Amino acid sequence: MTGQLAAAEPYTMRWEAQVTAVDGRDVTLDTSYFYTESGGQPSDTGRIESFDVIGVGREGGDVVHTLSEPPEFDAGTTVLATVDRTRRRYHMRAHTASHALYGAGRHLLEDLGYGGFDIASPTLDDGDVRATPENGKVRIDFRTSTDVDDDTLVEMERLVNRAVWDGREVSWTSIPLAEARERDEIAFNTKTEEGVFDSADSVRVVTIEAVNGEDEHWDVAACGGTHVRNTAEIGPITVLGRSNPGEGLTRVEFSVGPPGIARRTAEKRASLDASTALGVPVDDVPDSIDRLLSERDDLQETVEGLQARLVGAQLDAAGEDVLERDGHTWAIDVVDGVGPNDVREPVENAVGEVADVIALAGQDGSTFVVVGSTGDPSAGEVIDEVAGEFGGGGGGSPTFAQGGGFGASPDEIVEYLRTR
Repeated sequence: MTGQLAAAEPYTMRWEAQVTAVDGRDVTLDTSYFYTESGGQPSDTGRIESFDVIGVGREGGDVVHTLSEPPEFDAGTTVLATVDRTRRRYHMRAHTASHALYGAGRHLLEDLGYGGFDIASPTLDDGDVRATPENGKVRIDFRTSTDVDDDTLVEMERLVNRAVWDGREVSWTSIPLAEARERDEIAFNTKTEEGVFDSADSVRVVTIEAVNGEDEHWDVAACGGTHVRNTAEIGPITVLGRSNPGEGLTRVEFSVGPPGIARRTAEKRASLDASTALGVPVDDVPDSIDRLLSERDDLQETVEGLQARLVGAQLDAAGEDVLERDGHTWAIDVVDGVGPNDVREPVENAVGEVADVIALAGQDGSTFVVVGSTGDPSAGEVIDEVAGEFGGGGGGSPTFAQGGGFGASPDEIVEYLRTR
């Protein structure tokens, strides 16, 4: 938790060092400010002399740099090491943003605890972070009993961006682990630092300071990552959404930098498009959508009522031409302007009154057949017979069945059932 020079001095990204070992593509230096993956933060990349550093790991207490190819220098050589500044700065900002977001959570959520954290390394284009809404997401898992609804999510974004605007100082220092455990305000990320705290004597504590006479710091957390020294360096934070990865956990995803700006731009464009389509100011879009949804529901009820009357009328027409077959009455006809789901309830209600068996065929993208029966003959067997004659498929119970995809028109199926 305290052993990485990168975390202690995150702004150091260029230095001279002596090579202490070379093993194929793996190089060890006497001093390294490359960050090794830990606590949900990816490792750095960069260069040693002219060789790309594509991976950074640890072997014992040594930082091992994996190069893209075996180097031309040997142990004892003094080399120039350079961290990829864009990637490092992104990780510093994103990691500090997670602390700022947790600080917002302290204001909004009950019985709060860390459940996990992760930075997805961004794709870089020409030395900058690719500006797409899906690039380089960051997530933090809150352990809380609070229901994080849309209003909470919006307020969380407002609070964290206010913390950025306030330009709060960010500091880090190492203290004895036992002392840190005794301080209730220090948050421990037990998920991503699992096992680290058990063996450490000391821990790095990162603090986002209070401003304007506040009694408490914005956030205090045990963390070994790289951070910026002021929240203003983070830039705008865009909350993307939430999910539930496990019981008692709420996962909040967010973006910083160009990906966050791209997402905010997309959301702004969508709200303006909605405003234009509805013919109202952006602030009035939610009320207009509520009004349209209410009107849609009213229209749906009207349509369903008309469809029920239409099916009823068509059932009455079918009942005027009932067939006698094997001691049972059959009502067979074509229905228009409705789908199979519209027909089911009226058919089930009419069985036994209009006829013992009711078979209706219609068109809803393809030909469908709905059969209701008192149980003898079986409605499902009637559908199987139609499928055997015309293809398609379906099924159901002895009292109700339906099918579709038949290779015949409704009129042809009705004629078949009447004359079979």
